[in-house]
Amino acid sequence: MATQQLPTLFVPHGAGPCFFMDWEPADTWSRMASWLRSIPELIGARPKALLVISGHWEAPQFTVNAQAAPPLLYDYAGFPLHTFDLKYPAPGSPELAAEVQALLNTAGIANGAEQARGLDHGVFIPMKVAFPAADLPIVQLSLRRGLDPAEHLALGRALAPLRHSGVLIIGSGMSYHNMRRFSFDDAALDPDSVRFDEWLAETVGLPAQKREQRLTEWATAPGGRASHPREEHLLPLHVVAGAAGEDAGQRVFQDRVIGSRQSAFMFSG
Repeated sequence: MATQQLPTLFVPHGAGPCFFMDWEPADTWSRMASWLRSIPELIGARPKALLVISGHWEAPQFTVNAQAAPPLLYDYAGFPLHTFDLKYPAPGSPELAAEVQALLNTAGIANGAEQARGLDHGVFIPMKVAFPAADLPIVQLSLRRGLDPAEHLALGRALAPLRHSGVLIIGSGMSYHNMRRFSFDDAALDPDSVRFDEWLAETVGLPAQKREQRLTEWATAPGGRASHPREEHLLPLHVVAGAAGEDAGQRVFQDRVIGSRQSAFMFSG
């Protein structure tokens, strides 16, 4: 029996362990958390595994975590002590990691595997909200240093066959990530985040060729570079857009948080 083709998702992962601590106002991250919890219903099928590309792992070449039982990497600082005791014992999948490498080899994309790095907070924090049972295998795949947008679109294209075998490909980042402009002033909303968010929503809905062209040139978009002084939190979107093929993209969540517009995008047939 054929496996249903899964969508691809770009999700905002919040700020550090934000969903598991107190904030002021108390509901700062509640809307985002509620949306993350809705992902299983949104995708419409239970994945057999998750392949997650996080904005918090860059390597000299695209690198896959091939551990059977990956630990957690608490790669944040300045948060309450209990957030360093969070658990998320999801299994890894050496089999999926090997399949990822085989696809990249076929596409002529240099890659590697590693057996030591834990799942960073761009993975385990949002996945702990979305899939709290920790019963789905998770494999993390790095970004490539240099952060070339065309390379990350090509990475996604190479990964596309996984969608037909029950693997949910998730890009975990933030649609706006200018740390210097984040604000807790309720009246403050960076207009560049609004401009860029609208550009992203328009762009993901375009036919694939035009979509990829615009995503390659994202830094020239309205509010683009102001929203991402460094693009590591945006490029997971390029990967899932590349993996989408001809499938259309749409904004499936929008939030206003710490002075910025934040959105999630899904690509599906």
